[in-house]
Amino acid sequence: MKTRVVRAEESGVVERALAVWQNGGLVAFPTDTVYGLSALPTSDKALRRLWQTKGQDAGTFIALLFADIAELPRFATLPDALRPLVDRFWPGPLTLMLPRTEAVPRQIGEGTRVGVRIPALPLACRLVQAAGGVLAVTSASLPGRPAGRTAREALEQLDGKVDLVIDGGPAPIGVVSTVVDGSRWPPVILREGVISEADIRIALGLVRPRGK
Repeated sequence: MKTRVVRAEESGVVERALAVWQNGGLVAFPTDTVYGLSALPTSDKALRRLWQTKGQDAGTFIALLFADIAELPRFATLPDALRPLVDRFWPGPLTLMLPRTEAVPRQIGEGTRVGVRIPALPLACRLVQAAGGVLAVTSASLPGRPAGRTAREALEQLDGKVDLVIDGGPAPIGVVSTVVDGSRWPPVILREGVISEADIRIALGLVRPRGK
């Protein structure tokens, strides 16, 4: 397979990505955190390829990225107690593990939970919207390797394994999202990214900010 690379500002880039997804292909593109590797969640073929590319070790999971919070209830249940996290950190670098609904494809793992996020990068949101409002996304990297922060870093790992890489420049944050298990109380930090555990606890009212 030959991996194509296109610049984000090129004419028709969103349409090219959509054509790849609809054919069961994989597209890497920048989010606000790092580059993501994406597939249509409705394509069994694409999800199988996503797992084959990433491997199924303990550190790998596929999340659903939304363009708008209106899509959330279709796929996950948001407890009222977690609403402050959504209000403060979405769109942004927070992935919530929430109880999943029956609409979540079987091949997206994590048992009774599903990871969900709304990215802050406009390009990422346009791509997700074009795909129907939701995409299955994991970090654009091989097992055990750091997530790609640029198109070049993603391509170094995924060349010949994915159909299309969209070069939108360096991911603005360059650090993976913080992953919070919101299926239990109090929530548990599964992976600390740019949002610290202290920030999460303060937003939920579990601790007071320093100096107050």
